[in-house]
Amino acid sequence: MNMSERKIKLTGMNDVKEFVRAAEQCDFDVDVFYNRVVIDAKSILGVLSLDLSRELTVKYGGQNLVFENILSKYATA
Repeated sequence: MNMSERKIKLTGMNDVKEFVRAAEQCDFDVDVFYNRVVIDAKSILGVLSLDLSRELTVKYGGQNLVFENILSKYATA
């Protein structure tokens, strides 16, 4: 399976809620990476446990226009 990867920055609770809500709509796996930590992007508590002052890497294995628009909104590069 081909995995896509994007770098994002979430700066607060509203960003996290919007990101997780979009990830939950995906019928494929979405993971968030920071250092060696891997979090399920569909888990709001998991995403909130990350250091939000850092750039996060999102890997996902499918296509969802709404989700990809959210990724573009928070993209760092």
